[in-house]
Amino acid sequence: MKTLNNYVDVATTKLFDKYNAFFAFNTAQFTEKRIEGVEYVSMPTGLICPKSKALQLLSELDAIHIEGVKQDLEENGVNNIIKRELANFETYYTGDISDCVDALKAYNISPDRILEIYKEEAPKHYDD
Repeated sequence: MKTLNNYVDVATTKLFDKYNAFFAFNTAQFTEKRIEGVEYVSMPTGLICPKSKALQLLSELDAIHIEGVKQDLEENGVNNIIKRELANFETYYTGDISDCVDALKAYNISPDRILEIYKEEAPKHYDD
């Protein structure tokens, strides 16, 4: 099953290229990728973007994310997405759905629905 990253990766990479944005986690990486004379801003998760294009980048990233969520829901359905994320966050081992709830906020899936699916699926993940 595809994940949200599968739906947004290509568009996100194209967007970064369009706005000359890049990831840098230290001075050497920044120096290597920066363009002389361009003023940059540091954004979340190590993303660096020309200051003049930062707001456009964020707006277009939001649109890509919204479209990716829409595609994911259409192709996989709510229940399968919940099951995927419960497994991804190893919820069946920890018994804690909070990371899954956080990950699915953009999908507008209620914590109660996630808990309901967890309770249905958890017994399938335990040894007898």
